[in-house]
Amino acid sequence: MELIEGLKLALQSLWANKMRSILTLLGVVIGVASVITVVTLTNGAKQFVTAKINTYGASVVTIRKMPETFMTVDEYLEFQKRRDVTYDDYRAVLSECKSCLSVGADRATVGRIVYQTRSSTDTNIRGITWTMPALSNLNIEIGRSFTELEDQHSAHVAIVGADVVDNVLGPGDPLGKEIRVDGAPYTVIGVAESQGKMMGSSMDNWVGIPLTAFLQSHGSHATMDIYVDAGSGPDAMDIVSGELRTIMRIRRHLAPGVPDSFSIDSSSTFGDMLGKILDNFGAVVVAIAGISLVIGGIVIMNIMLVSVTERTREIGVRKALGARRKDILLQFLIESATMSLAGGIIGVVAGIGVAKVITVLIAFPSEVAVWSILVGLFVATAVGLFFGVYPAHKASQLDPITALRAEL
Repeated sequence: MELIEGLKLALQSLWANKMRSILTLLGVVIGVASVITVVTLTNGAKQFVTAKINTYGASVVTIRKMPETFMTVDEYLEFQKRRDVTYDDYRAVLSECKSCLSVGADRATVGRIVYQTRSSTDTNIRGITWTMPALSNLNIEIGRSFTELEDQHSAHVAIVGADVVDNVLGPGDPLGKEIRVDGAPYTVIGVAESQGKMMGSSMDNWVGIPLTAFLQSHGSHATMDIYVDAGSGPDAMDIVSGELRTIMRIRRHLAPGVPDSFSIDSSSTFGDMLGKILDNFGAVVVAIAGISLVIGGIVIMNIMLVSVTERTREIGVRKALGARRKDILLQFLIESATMSLAGGIIGVVAGIGVAKVITVLIAFPSEVAVWSILVGLFVATAVGLFFGVYPAHKASQLDPITALRAEL
């Protein structure tokens, strides 16, 4: 009953001084809301990385001119000096890699798509080999992908994303329609399954054409990416990566000891790296939020000291009626913890709300982690208890006679 009575008194005190309570809780609210927002967005981003960036699967190895990630401008400038990965490199890997289960390549640019009176100028045009849909787990929802023969003979056939169907092709059966891709005619033979949005940008505004046709119309002056399915064996990734490195080094006549002039990575490597970056970012924000919690705790302690002064006579009356020191101590500790817990609850709601608003505005993925809510509430309550000890101790030490003489 003491605990319930203490909670009632605490809530009455908070309600009696609404504005003061709101200002007092501001630090705790900001701290908890920051933590919840960051954890929710980070958790969503990690899940998105697993679902989207690892689309190619853990067994796919890539050969690129530049690595997926780099940390400095100097690294970027250094990587830019490397030789392009070419179609001949792809053909060499295709013919020489004995451990590779499947080999594909792609190159992309942004171009213009026209169908009758409709057009799009910001569509992603992808030149892909016939093996790429399977390598990238791209599902064809309507129609089919192009064949190896169509790839080899530069056939003018195309696979389109859902946005191209909605915004360019319009109503009716999209299959068989002829579109112009940067001026060249292509017949639509397939529509890919919708992939949604990533960081606010649509993943469905694209057209895929055979890589050989792409090179004929757009030239071979830019680098491309090579994708290899290494299989699921225990050492398959290492074996295939080593074989690919050997093939590329021989083609580029790199002497022993000379660094690679290309990058070999797996989608899981990039996912792990991005996960570490997100964790580090989250740790920094949590540290900053911790400062807000400390400031909020100091404010709570200050307000509780003011409350002790204002309620000196009340404390004297309670002691005169038989309240013990531990009863007074418990009362003020409960008030402090309740105040901080209320700030924590508001912070949790605000943090989740902010994260969801960001998701709606820019399509940044978010996923609420139950553990973060529990931790946020626990930390908020702990802050209230820690910073409420001194005011509660001071209140419990008041002399009842002196307290009763206090002015109302």
